[in-house]
This record gives sequence, C-alpha cells and structure tokens, in this order.
Amino acid sequence: MLARIARFSLRHRRLVAAAWVVLFAAGIALGSGVFERLDPDVGDVAGTESALAEARLDALDPGGESIAAVADGIDPRDPAVAASLRATAGRLRAIPGVAEVADPVTTPVPELVAADGRAVLVAVELAPGLGEDRFDQAVEAAEAELRRLDAPRVLVGGGPLQDWEFEDQVGSDLARAELLSMPVVLVLLLVIFGGIVAAGLPVLVALVGVAGTLLALLGISSVTEVSVYSVNVVTMLGLGLAVDYALLLVSRFREERATRDLPAAVEAAAATAGRTVVFSGLTVAASLAGLLVFADPFLRSMAYGGGAVVLIDMLAAVTLLPALLGMWGHRIRPAPPRAPSTGLFASVSRVVQRRALLIVVAVAVPLVVAATPFLHARYQQPDAGFLPEGAESRELVETLQARFAPAVWVEPLVVVADAGADEVALDAYARTVAGLEGVRAVGEARALDGGVQVLEVLPEGSGTDAAASRLVGDVRSVAAPFPVQVTGDAAELADYQATIRDRLPLAVALVVLATFVLLFLFTGSVVVPVKAIVMNVLSLGATFGALVWVFQDGHLAGLLGAEGSGALDPTVPVLTFAITFGLSMDYEVFLLSRIKEAWDETGDNDQAVALGLQRSGRIVTSAALLLVVVYAGFMAAGMLTIKQIGLGTVLAVLLDATVVRMLLVPATMKLMGRWNWWAPGPLRRLHRRVGLAERPSPALSLPGGRRADAGR
Repeated sequence: MLARIARFSLRHRRLVAAAWVVLFAAGIALGSGVFERLDPDVGDVAGTESALAEARLDALDPGGESIAAVADGIDPRDPAVAASLRATAGRLRAIPGVAEVADPVTTPVPELVAADGRAVLVAVELAPGLGEDRFDQAVEAAEAELRRLDAPRVLVGGGPLQDWEFEDQVGSDLARAELLSMPVVLVLLLVIFGGIVAAGLPVLVALVGVAGTLLALLGISSVTEVSVYSVNVVTMLGLGLAVDYALLLVSRFREERATRDLPAAVEAAAATAGRTVVFSGLTVAASLAGLLVFADPFLRSMAYGGGAVVLIDMLAAVTLLPALLGMWGHRIRPAPPRAPSTGLFASVSRVVQRRALLIVVAVAVPLVVAATPFLHARYQQPDAGFLPEGAESRELVETLQARFAPAVWVEPLVVVADAGADEVALDAYARTVAGLEGVRAVGEARALDGGVQVLEVLPEGSGTDAAASRLVGDVRSVAAPFPVQVTGDAAELADYQATIRDRLPLAVALVVLATFVLLFLFTGSVVVPVKAIVMNVLSLGATFGALVWVFQDGHLAGLLGAEGSGALDPTVPVLTFAITFGLSMDYEVFLLSRIKEAWDETGDNDQAVALGLQRSGRIVTSAALLLVVVYAGFMAAGMLTIKQIGLGTVLAVLLDATVVRMLLVPATMKLMGRWNWWAPGPLRRLHRRVGLAERPSPALSLPGGRRADAGR
C-alpha cells in the first residue's frame, strides 16, 4: 500500500506538493491564533473534593481575581506617602470592574506593610462575572494605575497578570528553542547527508509538520482547552519526528538509489523505511493516547495535539517526501557501497555478545540505582516560582516572602463546613485543626448562607508545597460532627495527585499493551516486544531519577538556571513517560526493522543482530542526535516545567540511543538466541495473516545470498 501511495505521489508530485504548501500557508497564517487561546491553568480536575468545594464557594460568595503591587522604598507613615496611597486607592476604586482595594492607609491592615517598614502592598480585586473584554480592560487600567505608584521600585503581578506572563514566557521559550536548535540541526543535516538538497528535504517536512501542528492545535482549542505548555511540547515533538522520519526515508532512498532507477528507489524506500515510519508513528501515538485516561484537560490536550502532530508527520513523510524525491531526487547522491557485515556498530555488537550476561548486569544495575531518587519525588503546582529569574510576578512573590507577614503570601487551606449555628462544635473542630503539625494559624470562621461556615487554615511553608499537600490529608482525617470539604491550592494539588495515581495504572497498561501489539505485528515475536518494554522502563526510571536529582535535590541545577525549585511539576513525569516511551520505541522500531530484515534473510540470530545494528547504526545515531538538539532547546527555556520536560526527553533519548541500543539490545538478544523470535503457534499463524513487516531489499542482500528460509 505504501508503495502505491508513493507511486501516486510521484505521478502527481506537483499536486501533492501544492497541497502541502497550502497547508503550510494556512498553518502559519491561521495556526498562530492558537497562542491567544492558551490555558495557563494546569491540574484543574472537575469532580474532586477541592473542585466541588470551590464551586460551592463561588456560588455562595463569588469573588473575582486579583492583582497586587509592592511599592518598595517608601514609608507609609510619611504624610505625603500616605496621601499618595490614598489618592491611588481612590482612583483604583473608580475603575469600572474593580470590586475592592486593600492598602495600608484606607484599609489599615498591619500585614500590608513590610516588616522593615519600607514597602507596602496594594491589592486590587476584580468584580466577578465580567465579560472577557471588560475584564481585560479593568485589569489593564488597574495595572496602569498601580504602576504609577510613587516609589523607587514598583512590582505589579499576580492573578491574570501572572497568567499572561506565563503565556508570554511560553511564546518566547518556543522562539528561543527554535533559534538555538534549528541552526545546529541544519549544520548536522548537511554533515549527515553531505548535500544541500538531501539535507533540505527533512527541513521542508519539518516545516509543514510544525505549521500543520499549529493548525491542528487551533482546531483542538475550539472544542477543548489547550494548555499553555502544549504548543512548546507538541511543536518540538513534531519538529523532531518530522526530521527523524524524513531522515530515515531519505537515507533508505539513497541506499536503494545505488541499484535502482529513481522511481523504483522511491517506491522501495516507501515499502521498507516507510513502513517503519508508520509503525513508529503508531507507537508514539499509542504512548500519547495513554494520556486520554486522565481527567486533567492539560494532559488530554497533550494527547490530542500529540496525536495530531504524529499523524501530520506520518502523512508528510509518506506523501510529500516521495513527491519531493520525484522532483529533486536526481540531485541526491546514492549511498556509497558498503560491506554490510563489517563496520563500527557490527563490531560493537559482536564484542557485546561475547560478554552478554556481564553487559546486562553492568548496565541494568546502574540504571536501577539511578532510578532510586524518584522514590522520594516531591511535587508542586506551577506558580510564580516556575517563572525565570527577573520575571515580575516571581520578583513580587519573592519580595512578599522575604519581607511581609505570611498572611499575605501563604496560600491557605480553605475548609467549607456545614456547621450551621453550632459555634461550640465549630470552635472545637477549629482548635483540633490548629493543633495539627504544620499549621501556622486558623482564622476566624466566616458565615455564609445556608449554614455554611468557612475556615482558613494557614500552613507553614508556601502553602503550595508538598508539606501543605500532606497537611490536606491530615485536615481531612480530622473527625468532625458536620460535613467538611477542604479546598485551596494545596488541596487541588493533593486531589490532582490522587487522580493521577488512580488513573496511572490504566494509562501504563494501555500504553504497554498497545506497544506490545504493535511490536508483535511488526516482528512476529512476543519475546522482542517484552524485552523492548522492560529496557524502556529501565531507561525511563533512570531518567525520572535524574529529574529528581537535579530539580528537586538541586544537583547541577545552577547550570540550568533552576536553583531552589525543590520539586517537580506533577504533570512532568506523566508527560515525559508518554513522550519518551513513544520516542524510545521509535528508535527501537528503527533498529528492530533492520534486525528483523536480516533475520528473515539469514535465520542467524547473532548475525542478524550485528547486521541490524550496523545497518541502522548511523541513521539511528543521527536521528537521536538531531532529536537531542531539538529538545536541548527546551533546557534553555525560562519556564521551569519546560526545562524539566526538556531534560527528561534529552536524557531518555540519549540513554536509549546509546546504553540500550548499543549494549542492552545486542546482549539480551544474544542471551535469548532463537527464542527472540518465538511466538505461540496461534500467534504465529495470526502474524502470517495480519502482520506487517518490511520487505527485504535486494540491494541489501547478505554474503552468500541467504534468505529467510535459510535458517528455518
């Protein structure tokens, strides 16, 4: 079928190319509109206790979002300063859409003055129920007024301003990543292919892939939320996969071109490497589809966007690329002749196979040890501290934490109690909560309609860290003579982690099952898929351990500009698993396709492994290097979540392309011998009917001309 698609693309090359040009133009012109629809909220899951309690509060006592400003270097006791603050508060209250203003003069609250007496906090709450346009106008007017505060240094942020800062940072991070990675990718492509035309084809496929991805995300944003992080992650995933797939197909085309005319070489490349691309794409899509089981709209948007970009890259590789090869393939030099049984990678394989058991132990044990830091991982919802140093919202929060009372910057746990008028029971409950470890203070109860009482519990720490999350469980475990719900940022984090824990086994099971089925259809073996999954888990475990070691424990964090983060974004392990499990299997499919091809030709397991590694070695190494360069740009991002995803992806790809592919794969395949290709009789018969494997290519026949039946 893929050969027929390639034949169609060759015959109608200009039409196919024109269709992709139209998609590219639409993606650039329209797809960029997705940046205006990005959702900065992560970890909001409907139906949890915190979400239900928050909904009740919104219905009983609706409040709007707020922004704040710190005026630094002034003394509020100075009459002139007090008069200026009073005038500013008056102008703020006059802005349409402003509900309340808190300042140390007109609303004399001691906590609004810094401990050193040299700074003040002014907070502005917006009215609830404003439309989007009125809300934006109110925020912009209030921000402009706050910036006019007469002080040597004024910091304005929080609320919607912080959300906008997140969105702007994501856009700049994407631009920076592309600026850093693309020149290096172009140079590497020139070195790998040795020609401008051959090197340019993967770039063209990548460009239409990225444009198509933006268009797909725009469409997805019209039916569901699209996370502020998704554009970075999905776009760079699309870029990396497009380069990988084009690299694989163009390289195979050059090999086939050595013995065939141009149309036949294109069809042969599509029938062999094209099938590998399709299986690889399906494997990546299956990994990302595991995110659909989670209730978090952020993770689901990653699944939708990731699935779309994989589909676009696959289509571009098997349609656009044959058309471009039909137009420019005669300018691409054929691959030089080579001896398939010799070379660096084949030599490494034979050395490893001679010490197979020792290699497996020497590699697997360190990978397991490297994974152990992940056992004590801590998580924190993204807040201002996830912005880069110098970001105004982050500086605002850091100033509050350093110089103001905890009451103005610690996020409280909010207890919603159906206590009615039973003040005695409510006071006893409040005293019990106040005695819990990690509680700073418990505020006075606030009565709402319907007998609802609201208590604010001020935790120690920031109120958004792991300690506050543990405190949520302690508060919820306190026996109360009336129904109680706990909400607030820490409760949302705890509930979010609970939903992840509940759904994670199902997600992992679906990903593993789908991967197993695809690899079985590809190889006809049940042993090879199991080994591939186990080795992937080992490399991912080491990757997660490294993330904790760097971002939580602080080792080498300074090199990435991530000092003091102390925790992981709770979405990072899940998202990194979905992306890197698929990418690791991506290279596994590349390698297995050539090993299986050699096995079908020779029936000799050891020779098949050596030849498969040699045939795929250069292309997989090149593809992995290019993907590492692409995702290394994420490590230069300002947003901490993007840094964590970038480092996790880079480490996983490096481990898979080196330790797993060069050492574990040949060693384990040597130990298993002919059992590598074993499957029960019913499954063997099933594979003969429905399995899809690459056709052996006459251009790559082995010494002695042995074929698939030679060893059977």
